[in-house]
Formats: sequence, structure tokens, C-alpha cells
Amino acid sequence: MNNILAAIDFSDVTPMVVDKAAELAKSFNCRLWLIHIAAPDPDFVGYGTGPQCERDWRAKTLRKEHRYLQDKALELDQDGVAVTPLLVQGATIKTILQEAIKLKSGMIVIGSHGHGALYKTLVGSVSEGVIRQASCPVVVIPAQIKR
Repeated sequence: MNNILAAIDFSDVTPMVVDKAAELAKSFNCRLWLIHIAAPDPDFVGYGTGPQCERDWRAKTLRKEHRYLQDKALELDQDGVAVTPLLVQGATIKTILQEAIKLKSGMIVIGSHGHGALYKTLVGSVSEGVIRQASCPVVVIPAQIKR
């Protein structure tokens, strides 16, 4: 295995996903791709690229997300993990799967928030979508690890 793709969303489960992915990357002596899928740019009917305040807010959000990824990658690199941070805009499940194929990932590490059946029915689950469609093994880190 040459690559592990760890998908993070900056939620409470993110530190556990990063830690487990780094541990696996060290164990397999492979590169860790730390990826965050940012929401695609909103589509404003009649505004073209959208109002300036919305564009400014999106730019600020993307810079903040990019900075977090860069800082986390620097920490991991200093800990001996070969890591590359990626910030990609798109549909979450589809983009994770496309990047996994593009990077020839041997494994995907992703978090699960542990939402109930009603939430999954109405909103869906990213981890469930990735598990169903991935062409490589998927490690799911639960939000609440019971000890």
C-alpha cells in the first residue's frame, strides 16, 4: 500500500481520524493524504458569481480550512508521517471516492458522527456512502469510542 486517504470535516471526530490515519500510515510506511471536501460554491440565480459579501465569506472560510490542513500536515510531518494536505471543493462522497481513485489509495479513513436513523434517512451519511461505493478498504472511526 502506497497511500492512505483520510477525509476530515473539522468536527469533534477529526482528531481521532487524523490520529488513526497517521498511525496506519506509519505502520504501512506509506503517504497520508489529508483531505477536506469543502462545499461547492453556492449557485446564485441572477447574481452570476454571487454577492460580494458571500464571496468574501466563502474566501475567508476556505482560507481558514486551508490553514488548518497546512498546520495539521506540518504537525504530522514533524512526527515522521509523510503527509500531503488537500482542500477540494465538491460533492463530499463523490469527491472522496474520485480522489481515492486518483491517488491510488489503498485505504480510506473517515469519521462517523453516530447520528440516528432519522438523520440518516433525511440527510444521509457520508461514511455510509463511502463504504458502499469505495473500491478499497474503509476504516470508520466512531465519534464516541467506548472504552
